[in-house]
Amino acid sequence: MIEYITGEVTDLTPATAVVECMGIGYLLNISLNTYSCLSKGQATRLYVYEAIREDAYQLYGFYDRHERELFILLISVSGVGPNTARMILSSLNPSELEQAIASENLNLLKSVKGIGAKTAQRVIVDLKDKIKPTDNPLVISTPAASEIYEEAALVMLGFSQPQSQKTVQKLLRDTPSMRVEEVIKQALKML
Repeated sequence: MIEYITGEVTDLTPATAVVECMGIGYLLNISLNTYSCLSKGQATRLYVYEAIREDAYQLYGFYDRHERELFILLISVSGVGPNTARMILSSLNPSELEQAIASENLNLLKSVKGIGAKTAQRVIVDLKDKIKPTDNPLVISTPAASEIYEEAALVMLGFSQPQSQKTVQKLLRDTPSMRVEEVIKQALKML
């Protein structure tokens, strides 16, 4: 099992990062929280979760162990797969997720794309006793990004180009000073 990968970030999108380690480039699926902490060309250490199925071998990377632990807890819930767990961690930072589960905030969990009432209830019931909220959220430092890049991030997460473009333009028209991860998180709630 791979615990972590240390190397240079050679390619970075809001959904994936390629980390080169000893001449091998590892493609890792990442959340927006992890994306916010990375920049291309930077040396980093990403904690890894390996999803091995008979038809695919995928790696999920996390900036810190705590986010990876939450991911593992989320995929232990019936009906929540790795991509849904990643979507949850892209819409809510670890602290917000813990608070939502601890306070049984069903509406906040339902605001995540792909999470309905039943799945949100299952997440709360299954994880309420396993998660203790923390007071220190993941520190986020964001590189500047263009509107096109934000749209591309939404397209990579499975939304159509026109829908993504309209949503990003509306958000930036209303609040032009929004950071990339804020735009994408708000867009995820709107789409």
